[in-house]
Amino acid sequence: MTERTVLISGAGVGGPTAAYWLARHGFRVTVVERAGTLRSSGNPVDVRGPAVRVAERMGVMPRLRAAATGTTGLTFVDAAGRRVGRMDMRAFQQPDEVELPRGDLASILYEASRDHAEFLFDDSIATLDQDEHGVEVTFDRAGPRRFDLVIGADGLHSTTRRLTFGKESGFVRHMGLYVATSPLGGGAGSGRDVVMHNTPGKAVAVSPTSSGAFFLYRSPAEPGFDHRDVEQHKRMLTGAYADVSWRAPELLEQVRAADDLYFDSVSQVRLPRWWNGRVVLLGDAASCVSLFGDGSTMAMAGAFTLAEELAAGPDDPEAAFRRYEAAHRRLVDPKQRNMGQASALLVPATRGGILARNLAAHLWPVAAAAFVYLPRFARRLGAP
Repeated sequence: MTERTVLISGAGVGGPTAAYWLARHGFRVTVVERAGTLRSSGNPVDVRGPAVRVAERMGVMPRLRAAATGTTGLTFVDAAGRRVGRMDMRAFQQPDEVELPRGDLASILYEASRDHAEFLFDDSIATLDQDEHGVEVTFDRAGPRRFDLVIGADGLHSTTRRLTFGKESGFVRHMGLYVATSPLGGGAGSGRDVVMHNTPGKAVAVSPTSSGAFFLYRSPAEPGFDHRDVEQHKRMLTGAYADVSWRAPELLEQVRAADDLYFDSVSQVRLPRWWNGRVVLLGDAASCVSLFGDGSTMAMAGAFTLAEELAAGPDDPEAAFRRYEAAHRRLVDPKQRNMGQASALLVPATRGGILARNLAAHLWPVAAAAFVYLPRFARRLGAP
């Protein structure tokens, strides 16, 4: 059998996972990544459920556990910093679940796959031209090459999706929120709790384990928003939080000087189909589940399923893509539907909503079940 070649766009979470499993199944894999190096920053994400099983089979679970953050709770405070509620996040954590910084997860997955695949950093796909036998690819920097298959694991603003399916505006839905995260210049504080302050429609928090600042606020879609324009992001963020007290003024000063601010719309991706010919999408590129939906877990699980289906039917990739999509949608679709409940708990739109949320926290554990998505999100504080 002729060795089949696969190009994967994106070296975050889904890309290296897919590279590992496809290489194990005999595919020759190349991964292209726009960034010059792996992203080292990032707030915590969860490895849960099906992703734990994938990580165990890759032999990386001991490293994931060693990198775990150990965050224990979410404390709500008023403008003076006084505690007005707390939730113990360990009550929702399964024994095999791991929370770790996103950068650590990506690095561990890359190190597991780098000896089995070719990685091209500081480059990106420029054009895709496919026929019934393969895909001609040109790059921004490298010379043109031909691959049997192309996998787009390049995130919410996927280049692969744009080149294959059309403009982002047709598939990306703004969910009425913007999110920002930035590392702090100094310590985030003592203890093991994430500490959060709310005003109507806005949340600001600090994480002691990642020394990170986090902002999440309600807003309609900003006309002319550019996810790569850092100066625009700083203006939007400082304007939105100009009237917020607690630690917000101090944190905004650090944001103004930050080099690696992450800022984006909280969005979902909805596509009628995740594949077109010999090109298929994975992770956020196919089905971003917004800020609240276990994106890293879904990316790892989807990568494993895609590799297994391609290995089971290498001569008919379209049939393999159909099986992968049918199986993985059963995991993704419920999480996309839960976004409204999670955002209402994390960022109440009114003062009454904030008071009700804080009261429920005081009644813990009686009201705990109603808040399952809130502590789960807090363990992934700021994860894009």
